[in-house]
This record gives sequence, C-alpha cells and structure tokens, in this order.
Amino acid sequence: MTQKVVITGMGTINALGKSVSETWRNLVEGVSGAGPITLFDASDFLVRFACEVKDYDPTDFLTHREARRQDRFEQFAVIAADEAIKQSGIEVNEGNADRIGIVISATIGGLQTIQDSMDVLREKGGQRISPQVIPMLMPNGAAGLVGIRYGIKGPSMSVASACASGADGLGTAWMMIRAGMVDVMIAGASEATITELGIAAFDKAGAMSRRGDDYALTPQPFDLNRDGLVMGEGSAILVLESEKHAKDRGADIIAEFIGYHATADAYNIVKPLETGAGGAAAMTQALRVSEINPQDVGYINAHGTGTKFNDIAETLAIKTTFGDHANNVAISSSKSMTGHMIGATGALEALVCVKTILEGIITPTINYVTPDPECDLDYVPNEARQQKTRVAMSNAFGFGGHNAVVVMSVY
Repeated sequence: MTQKVVITGMGTINALGKSVSETWRNLVEGVSGAGPITLFDASDFLVRFACEVKDYDPTDFLTHREARRQDRFEQFAVIAADEAIKQSGIEVNEGNADRIGIVISATIGGLQTIQDSMDVLREKGGQRISPQVIPMLMPNGAAGLVGIRYGIKGPSMSVASACASGADGLGTAWMMIRAGMVDVMIAGASEATITELGIAAFDKAGAMSRRGDDYALTPQPFDLNRDGLVMGEGSAILVLESEKHAKDRGADIIAEFIGYHATADAYNIVKPLETGAGGAAAMTQALRVSEINPQDVGYINAHGTGTKFNDIAETLAIKTTFGDHANNVAISSSKSMTGHMIGATGALEALVCVKTILEGIITPTINYVTPDPECDLDYVPNEARQQKTRVAMSNAFGFGGHNAVVVMSVY
C-alpha cells in the first residue's frame, strides 16, 4: 500500500536567517538579503554583490574541529539538519537506524575547497594537499556528515540536477517513503557558491545581474527591467515521514507532501524552452500524482530567477498548466529576497510553501516596479498578503533543462 508522506521538522540557514522563524519573519517583511560581497575581494568583478549568510561564525553551531574539517556548504547542511531533526523529535537508535535515510542535494558541493586546493597545488605542490579535501568537496559530503552525526544507516545520497537539485532530492525522498523503503528521510539541499569561481562562471554564463554596487532593486523577478539573478547560499532540510510512522511515535505533523514530478526540456544546456512546455509538463504531472485539480492550488512559489527568458517561460508554463485559474493563483519569488541558492533553492522554497499554508500569509516578490506585458500574472508585488491556502506548489527549473515540481498540502 502506498504510504502517505508527512513533514515533521524543518530547518534552514540562508541570507535571511539562521533558523526557520527568522527566515520566515524576514520573508514576510520583504527584507532583501542582497549586499556587497565580503567572502572575497570582488572589486575587480562586474558582479560585486550577493545574498550571503550574514554574521556567520560556524563555531556558533559546530565545534572548531568540525568547522575546520567541513566546507561551508557542509556546515550549512549540518546546521539546517540539526534544527529540522530537533523539531521533528526523531530519535535514531540501533532499532530504527536502517529505516531512516538521507538525501541532501548539491549542484556543485565544496567549491571553495576546490579553489583553495588548486591554489595550494600551484604554489606548494601536490604533497601539501590536505587529506580532508575529498570529503570537503564531494557533493555527497553533507549527507555523509549528517548520517555520521546521527548514526543514520539507511539510504544516503546527493542528487545533482542544477537548480532543480533541492526539489529533486525532496522528491526522491518522498518516493522512497511511499515505496516503503524507509520510514523517515532527512531531505533537502545545501550550496555555497559565492566564491571567485562561482560568481565569475555564472556571470560568464550570462545569468547574473551586473549592476555593480547598485543592488538596491535587484534581483527583480518578473519585472520588465530584470537583468539577471543574484547569487545566494545556504541550506534547507525537511524531515519527511510516512504518516503511519509519524502517528505511531506521536509526532507533531506539520503538513503533507502530496506530489512530485520531474521532466526535461531536451532543448538547451542553459536556456529554458521558450514556450515553457517542459515546466508545464512537470506541473501538470505533479498535479496528477497529487490527485488534485489546478483550482486546488492557491499559491505557487515560482522559480522566478529574475532572468529575462526564465520568467517569461515560467509564466507561459503556469498559464498552460492552470488555464483560467492562472489569473487567480498567487505567485511569488523568494529569490527576490534570498537570492538564487542554486542547488539548495528548491529545498528552501518547498519550506516556504509549508510555512505559507501553515501561516496563511503569501510572502511577496520584492523589487517589483515595472510590469512586464509578457509576465502578466499575480506575483504578489512588494508586500505580503494575508491569504489562506490549503495547497502550495514549488517550481525548480535548472540548467540542463531539468524541471522539478513539489506540492505541499495542509494536513
């Protein structure tokens, strides 16, 4: 029998906060996470701002030894997982360790470790490379560290599908529980790509806003004058469980994870299909799997990168999927505040969907000034909206033409 999947814990660290409560408060207030890059000297870069985690000291959460042996993206994952697992109340022991699994996705993994190690290699030679380099750079390192920390012995992995990684990771966890492979999954994603190479490479791909030091109104998802994404960083983790397991242990159930689907554009390695057909197919199939109608969805957390082609394609995809209801559904882009967290973005935006249905508040798309005739839906501009929503959908579309959609519902 197919298992219902519920959510019992959530955790995050990102440019807007070091917890779910702080992040949610700043999202509702429309706070921008953008600011000058401080992680390296960006004075010679065309892109000089990003959405960094503010006032971050890993030893506020980890021991000095742990912090030294973990890449920044791994630190974020452990911190978010700690919050999520604590809220869930799940206790790992020898009796259940192999019935609990982990999927913590990352598109790139330890990019800072790769950069630093290449510097050591060039300047001091291969014999000076640290033995910790591989564990710190591998994308599955975050999942491994969380598993070791809690003694989790079930499936453990990382999914890499560019900016769809976080949503695909959640979907993978959801499928495992539904199939009866495990009872619990610690699922989400983490990323830390605000490095010289990360900023330069995404800029050369034509994806980033180049407003220099004038970042007050960027990113601008769905706005006529949008000119690209702003890099973010952080992690978001959800604890997913079968409904039976959660009830049997007396857990507080937060919400239900009711659907997931993924498609591929098979079109271009960086550009979305202009018609939005791939994204529409993912949304349509996610609705089918969820066994709901388009009219049941009250909120969509859009991929909404603030890039010219993505926002138009996503608008078309929503219209194709929802028909006339597209004009009634509230849509917003969390990236207008958090920046684009690359592989981690889908996990955080799924978390936002859960908070939306719990709190009855739609968080806004900030920096929305000039409507774009080609993006003519309700993007909840600039101010949060009180609105009860029973079902929320999150879109995550990535380089390579990857499209992943997750659907959350009140329980």
